[in-house]
Amino acid sequence: MTTAQRLDSIIKSARKIMRKDKGLNGDLDRLPMLTWIMFLKFLDDMERIEEERAELAGKDYRPIIEAPYRWRDWAAEVDGITGPELLSFLTAEKAERPDGTKGVGLFAYLRALRGDNGRRERRDVIATVFQGFTNRMESGYLLRDVVNLIDGIHFDSSEEVHTLGRLYETLLREMRDAAGDSGEFYTPRPVVRFMVEVTDPQLGETILDPACGTAGFLTESFLHLEKQADTVEKRRILQEASILGGEAKSLPFLLAQLNLLLHGLHAPRIDAGNALRFRLNEIGEAERVNIILTNPPFGGEEEAGILNNFPEDRRTAETALLFLQLIMRRLKRAGRGRAAVVVPHGTLFGDGISARIKADLLEKFNLHTVVRLREGVFAPYTDIPANLIFFDTSGPTKDIWYYEMPLPEGRKKYSKTAPMAYEEFADCLAWWKNREENERAWKVSAAGLIQRDADRRVIACNLDLKNPHALEAEDHRKPDEIVEAITAREREIMAIMDEIRAELAGGT
Repeated sequence: MTTAQRLDSIIKSARKIMRKDKGLNGDLDRLPMLTWIMFLKFLDDMERIEEERAELAGKDYRPIIEAPYRWRDWAAEVDGITGPELLSFLTAEKAERPDGTKGVGLFAYLRALRGDNGRRERRDVIATVFQGFTNRMESGYLLRDVVNLIDGIHFDSSEEVHTLGRLYETLLREMRDAAGDSGEFYTPRPVVRFMVEVTDPQLGETILDPACGTAGFLTESFLHLEKQADTVEKRRILQEASILGGEAKSLPFLLAQLNLLLHGLHAPRIDAGNALRFRLNEIGEAERVNIILTNPPFGGEEEAGILNNFPEDRRTAETALLFLQLIMRRLKRAGRGRAAVVVPHGTLFGDGISARIKADLLEKFNLHTVVRLREGVFAPYTDIPANLIFFDTSGPTKDIWYYEMPLPEGRKKYSKTAPMAYEEFADCLAWWKNREENERAWKVSAAGLIQRDADRRVIACNLDLKNPHALEAEDHRKPDEIVEAITAREREIMAIMDEIRAELAGGT
């Protein structure tokens, strides 16, 4: 049996056991359980490696997790602590430990970890991951069976970690499908890879995703930078001073931690708070980064305390517009800070507050490229078309290049079962560095895009600019085809406007 087959068998068996537990309802319950179990096994295997290195160097080693809370102390024996005793050891504030002594339960111990002596990062990661975490499995016997299976994964083997990383991404996709029902949006891997590729992070730059979800942009950025880290000092920079994230929801936060650990980042620096909780005008140079790659939440609604962090005339119920303001504020001014952001279609043509924020973007930044994605790229979460906007701090904007992604031949839209593939970006990647107008690409002058009233207040800023070459092609179609296309487009716009009205009404 190959490594991939063996690990796939372990994961499938663990999930099958979890389905028997009455405390777990669906993948949104099972995946976090599986993740924290793998998380602790991973930490113990990493500890063993570091212990061996310290011993070879003749140095003392203080473990991050101490006995009797290490995986090897309570989990590694097949016939170890089980049943109610296992559940008590995990979750009780006071519990009998596997060695027979009294003490706090495992989760309480992990939550209380505090770093020192240069080990702060890893300890803080562990403590934050387990804040507020509760065990949902009701059977300690089934939990023991799962623990025994996960003990068969060897995180000290680079081959197994690499293979498990791929399997874990499959689990994340399944979780995303389930989470989509509750309003969570996740970015398809081909889109993430394209955005990282054209933004081209360089070692020594800081990369941030303030709404990182399960860390898709951050893991892809880490892999991009890893190719450049060919010395000990460069690897230190990669590990300690390159990747930053934020994720306010506990489940994606936990998944992001393990995702980054599996991809090789030893101590992920993910902020567990709402990235919008800081006053915009108080964010200074120390909080700014070189690159921001993100797909901020669409729609949503923030509490009044969050809205008060933004200028009064730029407060909105649309979370994507709040994040856009945050992104502009957090980009470094020195050098060429740059951002790649997924925005919903309505952001491009929205008026009012949306227009004012877009005017800020054009006047203070260089919005150099808009890549227009087709319907269904974000299936199954939404069919609303999205756009990728790319801007930097070399502004103000003079010209905006638009590139309209075509659908594969014979397709009307993307779907969950027929998603977008990375190879479809090949023509856009070739065009990116050698830009010329063609049937998919066109350039628009920014002059005149911002409309003002007599008092110089912004009243409109429409970035929803159509492909002029596509319009020419439409002129050659049959009249009934043209009428049908226009009618369908109007229905689509009205549906989007209804959604925006509903969001605005909900925010009043």
